[in-house]
Amino acid sequence: MKGSTHLAIGVAIGAAAAAHYPFTLKHAALYIAVSALSALSADLDGRSMLSSRIGQFSKWLREMLYWSGLLLIVILAWLYFTEKFFVVEYSLAALSLFLLGLIIKDGLLRNILVSAIGCLLLYYGWQHHMMWLEGFGIFVAAAPWLKHRGMTHTIWALGLWAAMGWGLQNQLQMEGIMLVATAGYMSHLVADSLTPAGVKWLYPIFKKSFKLPIA
Repeated sequence: MKGSTHLAIGVAIGAAAAAHYPFTLKHAALYIAVSALSALSADLDGRSMLSSRIGQFSKWLREMLYWSGLLLIVILAWLYFTEKFFVVEYSLAALSLFLLGLIIKDGLLRNILVSAIGCLLLYYGWQHHMMWLEGFGIFVAAAPWLKHRGMTHTIWALGLWAAMGWGLQNQLQMEGIMLVATAGYMSHLVADSLTPAGVKWLYPIFKKSFKLPIA
């Protein structure tokens, strides 16, 4: 199912929570933000709305590596033939940049960048004793390397997400955050279960997809 659909469902869940609990603009914004993020996060195991900008940046970065390496090789070659100037370290650096830009894939760079963000979240959570953020950091760091619609689309991931929501709720002292986070994440799994591919809710214990293909 499209990311925009998951986002719309997540926003609707957050809006419903904002209407149900005592209303303030701050609380409404938090409910909608948490539910929208939760509704999108399961797709961090592949291309998604959350990682699309990072994907664009990774494409730009790969091209920069390629052209920077090529330019350095040309400059070093010119210096060698005109000035007899040659430094092994500079040559290896230029060649490495060129080869990285030539062989590395955009998807791999995207995964590395997303994982780096996850590691930063993990470190920040560890520094400030925020276990829920540590868990979120681990989730973000690991998800890009997992099979699409694999572990992030399971009841186990849903349980982990609920635990992170509970930790965030305790930190904010704000009723309903765990419920909103859990409902947002579950909405993603339910919505994907309505597609022909379905969702392996009990993967890897039970690898059969549960599906009701109406979308």
